[in-house]
Order: sequence, then C-alpha cells, then structure tokens
Amino acid sequence: MREEAFLSEALQHPRRSLGNRYRSQAEKFLRIIEGSDKNLSWAEQSAKQSVLYDFTNEENWKILIKIKVLMRDSDGARAVLADLFSVLGRDPDLMEQLADRDIIDSCEGMLDAAFSNDPLDPDRWWEKIGEKDEGMEEFSERLKGLDVTDHRANILFSRRLERVRRGGLEEDFLELTRILLSQRPINHEAWEELGMMYERRSQYDEAWLCYDQSKSVSPNSRAIERFKSRMESIVDGEGGKPWREPSISDRTTFLDKLGSLTKTHQFSEAEEIVHDDEHDPFSKIERLRSVGQITEAFFLARRMAAEGADGAEEKVAEILKDLEV
Repeated sequence: MREEAFLSEALQHPRRSLGNRYRSQAEKFLRIIEGSDKNLSWAEQSAKQSVLYDFTNEENWKILIKIKVLMRDSDGARAVLADLFSVLGRDPDLMEQLADRDIIDSCEGMLDAAFSNDPLDPDRWWEKIGEKDEGMEEFSERLKGLDVTDHRANILFSRRLERVRRGGLEEDFLELTRILLSQRPINHEAWEELGMMYERRSQYDEAWLCYDQSKSVSPNSRAIERFKSRMESIVDGEGGKPWREPSISDRTTFLDKLGSLTKTHQFSEAEEIVHDDEHDPFSKIERLRSVGQITEAFFLARRMAAEGADGAEEKVAEILKDLEV
C-alpha cells in the first residue's frame, strides 16, 4: 500500500469538527518545529487525519501539502495531489501532469490552481459556475467524461448537483444524477434526492424506483416507506384510484437504462461481455465482476432480482460488498 493511501475507502460523510481539530493540531506542531523532525512528523500525521475526516475543507489539503514541502517529499506531494484529483473526479489530463516530475517547488501552486478552478465548497463552486455564460453546459460535459467512482467524488458531486437542483435546473439535475449513480450506485442519499425530484414532478413510478434502489443499497433507508405513506394520503384525500407499484417490466427497463449508462462510463479496457452460459444464469455477472465492471454487474443482478430469479438477491448482496471497497 502506498504511503499516502490515507483516506478511508468506505462511504463516509465529512466530519468537519474532527477535520478542524486535527488541522489545529498540525498547525500547533508546525509552530514548534524548531528543527525537530519528530514534531514535523506529528504535524504530518495530524494533517493526514484532518483530510481523512473532512476532505471537503480546502485548508486541510493546504496544510498537508505545506508539510510535504517542508519535508521536501516530492513523491508524497504528488500522491496528495493525485488523491485530490480523485476527489475532483479522475481526469487523465490532470493525472498526466504529475507523472515522473519533481513537483516539490510547484505543488502548492498546483493545489491553489485546482481549488481556484474547482472549489470544494459547493456554494463557492455554484458561484463559479454562474460567472460563465456557459458554465453549466461546460460542467455537464465535463462530468460526463469524469470517473467519479471514488466515494468522496460521488459525495462531492452529489452536493454540487443539489445546488444545480436548487438553481432550478431540474433537467440537468436529473440527467447528471443518473450518471453519478451509474458509477457508484451505493450512494443511497443521491437515490433519495433523485426520487424526491421525480415525486415533486408527480412522476411517481420513477420516484418509487429510486426509493427502491436506495432501500436495496441501504436497508436502513425509510424513504420508500415514507413515500408509500404519502401516496396513500394523496389517494385518500382525492378519492382517486389507488397508486400501484411499477410492474416488473418497468423495473427492469429502469435498471437496463442505468446499466447502459454504466457501460458508457466504464474505464476498463476489457472487451464487452456479450455471451451468457445457459447453464449458469449468473455467468455474465461473474465475468463482469472479474474484469472490474462492478456497477454493470450490480444493475444486472438487480434486474434479475426484480424478475424473481433464484439467488439474485444474494448475488446483489455480494456485489454490494464489492462496491463498498
């Protein structure tokens, strides 16, 4: 494991208070360095923890890269920037800039430039988008080409898309959230946000399908139960025809569309898998998993579960564990 693999791989939400506490500790150690390598090492450890607990605070990244400069650790600085680019969505062009270069004298400038162009704070990011005539269009095209499978990137872009929704750009929100979820379908809160958007538009079948997805990846989610309760209240109040859950055909069509988006955003160089083993209904799923196409395997397993295939629910549970890595 590389030295800078210091961020949790489990889907977690930023904990700002802990991030601030560890950054304060790092700043304290920096003030009392006085030539002590031990204090610099402790400052580094605290700075790593500050990023671990709150990757959305730019100050946490800045103090960590500052410490790398003081340590003259070019490899470490490169790893920090690479990790930041994963949070911002893996962009091959950005990653190429880091290859085989001694960046110790330029890394702080590169970090500042990254934040200037792509702020981590969603409100500042939204202001940045509004400064350009075609800012939203540019962002939309950019997101379609990024790898946001990293759990932190998925959280970051989910928050950005919430600002898009608040800004009244509902169609953009719907399209881009589907793309986000096609890459990391275990983001249950994004499923619920998407479901609420459909529900506000009175697209109740689509809303149910999203809430159902949230429940499938997060059993503690109560969104679908609350939705059913709201639907019952609407029917009782209007004396209308009772709403019924979408058919199996509707569910499989929904999952097929998401699976198609997943294929579009695959970064694997593996050849497309097209043949099934008629004696093993899960053979295609296993081949997809073997070449790293986990999200496509997930939507295929969910489709089979919706159709009532024996063992499909267990297969979904297995793949969810893959997605959590």
